[in-house]
Parts: sequence; C-alpha cells; structure tokens
Amino acid sequence: MAEESLSVLKNLADLSRFEQEDPAAPGCPLPEDGSRTVGTPPSRSSTGSIPEIFHAKKSGGGEIRLLKTVLSSACERNCNYCAFRAGRDFHRETLKPDGMAKLFSQLNQSGIAEGLFLSSGIVGGGIRTQDKILDTAEILRFKHGYNGYLHLKLMPGAEKDQVLRAMQLANRVSINLEAPNPVRLQKLAPLKTFAEELLKPLQWADEIRRTLNPLSAFNLRWPSLATQFVVGGVDETDLELLQLTQYLHGKLSLSRVYFSPFKPVRDTPFENLPPENLLRQVRLYQAAFLLRDYGYSLEDFQYSSSGQLPLDADPKLAWAREHLTENPLEINTADRIQLLRIPGIGPISAKRILQSRHQHPIKEAGALQAFGIPLERTLPFILINGKRPDRQPQLW
Repeated sequence: MAEESLSVLKNLADLSRFEQEDPAAPGCPLPEDGSRTVGTPPSRSSTGSIPEIFHAKKSGGGEIRLLKTVLSSACERNCNYCAFRAGRDFHRETLKPDGMAKLFSQLNQSGIAEGLFLSSGIVGGGIRTQDKILDTAEILRFKHGYNGYLHLKLMPGAEKDQVLRAMQLANRVSINLEAPNPVRLQKLAPLKTFAEELLKPLQWADEIRRTLNPLSAFNLRWPSLATQFVVGGVDETDLELLQLTQYLHGKLSLSRVYFSPFKPVRDTPFENLPPENLLRQVRLYQAAFLLRDYGYSLEDFQYSSSGQLPLDADPKLAWAREHLTENPLEINTADRIQLLRIPGIGPISAKRILQSRHQHPIKEAGALQAFGIPLERTLPFILINGKRPDRQPQLW
C-alpha cells in the first residue's frame, strides 16, 4: 500500500470517530444484571501508518475489526458542532471511490480490517456525494469481490433510487437525524431540513424492506437500519429524543438508535459549550432498549419537569420501585411481559423461567440464581409461591 495514500486514509479515519457503530443489529439487549455500561464505545487499535481499527462487539458474541472512515473531510454544510463544518480551518483530504475501495481491500486481505463503515462530508450536494459512496461500494463488491460487512451512510437529500441501491449493497444503512425535531435541528445544523433530507430516506428504506423482494439485495436480505442523535448542545430533552426513538423502532423498525454525547470541537460555534454528561447517554440507551425489546412505552418512564430522565436510577429500576415494591409479581404465574418488568430479568432469563416452570414450579431463589439472574436486583420485586423470598445474602 502506498504510504501517501495510507496517510490520507488514516487522517480520514481519525475524523470519523464521532460515529457510533455496533454491527450486530437487533440484539444488544439491556444488560440484565445492570453491571455493564450500555453504549460503551468499542476499543480501538492503530499501528504506525495503519488507520485506527475499531473492535466492535457483535450481538452473537465476539468482535469485528471495523474501519470507520469518510471519503472526504471537506463539507459544504455548516453544522454548529461538527469538525467537518464549512469554513473551519483545518486541512481537508479526499479519496476517490476507486482509491478508497483499493485501500480497504488491501487492509481486508491483510487481515487488518474485516468490515467497513463508510460516510463522507457533503461536497457538491447530497446526491453527488451519495453517488461516490455507492461507487465505492460497487467497486468493493464487484471488482474486489469483497463479501464482508459494509455499513453505508445515506447523505442528507439522497434520492429514493440511491437509498435502494445502498440497501442492495450494504449490511446496514443509516442516516444521522442528529436532532429529535425541526426546531432542535435548526439550532444544531442550520442548513439541513429535518423531514425531507433526514427522516425521508429512513422512511423510504422502511418502505423498500416492506414492499420489495430482497432477491436483489446482498446475501438476499435487506440491511438493518440505524440512526444517531447528538445529545446535548441545543437543550433537547430526553422526552423529545425518546418520542422519536419510539416512532423509529415501532414504525420504521430501526435496529439501533445511537446517542452520541456532545463534545465541543475547537473552531466551531459550540466550542465553548460544556460536554454532555456521559451518564445521560447511558440512561437514554437503557430507555431505548426498554422501548424496543421490553414492551415499555413513553409513559412508563419518570421525567423531571424539564423532560429529562433521572440520572440516579436506571428507568427499569425506577418503574419497579414505583409499581412493584408494594405489589410484587408472582414468579410462577407472571407472563413474559410481566417478567420483563422485573429488574434483573431480561429476554433470555425470562425464557428460561417460562421453560423451567412449565415442568416444575420455582420453589426458591436459588433456582433463579442458576438462570444467571442477579438476586439483589430481582428479589425485592417478586413473590415465590405467594411469599416474599428471603433476601439475606447468606441464604442465597
């Protein structure tokens, strides 16, 4: 690989780190024991002139070595928070589609990168930029014979046919909504339009998946869909973010909604704003997973008078303390939806409980512990055969 080209790719990849990615689509459940931080960014590795490689988690276990990069760091938009914004004083670089495809193919064949996440700054309009992303993907798939994981960004203003072509080439497509509504977006990214440029491509993607046969798609299946919000910077509320998240999961079947905490970037209009509290990101992820996988609705969460989730307790525990402390659920009769309301019990352990009690009723807390359920989270909110279980640790 030419050292000069690698240097350009490394610089482009360094600028894409604000993008979050978890290639393993629908899984990613809320941690059942509350011990793992949701939304934790993947680890990274870089050697010499080799671009930074992300070790992203897969839902089935294991990792994928992912190159996250952009075709160009030049951009004609003026988003107030973004390192790429027009007029910001830094050295811009660009790779042509065939150059990007060739470099990634060499990294892939060398065993350095398994998957590619490809975005770009907008140059010459969203349609023209989208064409370059699609050209790169086509060269990779058909000239270099790459059959691995490919995540393609949809550009603001992309046309429906371009969305379809991206879905035929990729394992995942996404577009950053950035803000939960037009009012917040105007403050964050003044030259973008919320409904027509950002939300519409996701609606088209959902329509394509629902109405067209995936025989023309890579691996004969349509890709998963995702989006990302910038959290903080324009006073958006958690309630606003979760209202749109509920629509995206429920109506458009998005696999993931990412929450990227705002961090000030030098030489941007928002450079003097404080960075967002990372715990807020965690609470938003927890609430989003509850909406997607656990049967919760917006009304199940507690909010402050300003529309924010409390930071001192996860949303599931907060709901249980209010509803189950005085009215615990019987572990032997609760249905799946009720079981998922109990802290410490997620989809996997709920399935184990239902299967086990079909043969034999659960008689003691130790049986739950054998399912991997953290008793300290679960016991305050359940009954076992009509009685509150003993909560003394030495008896577990």
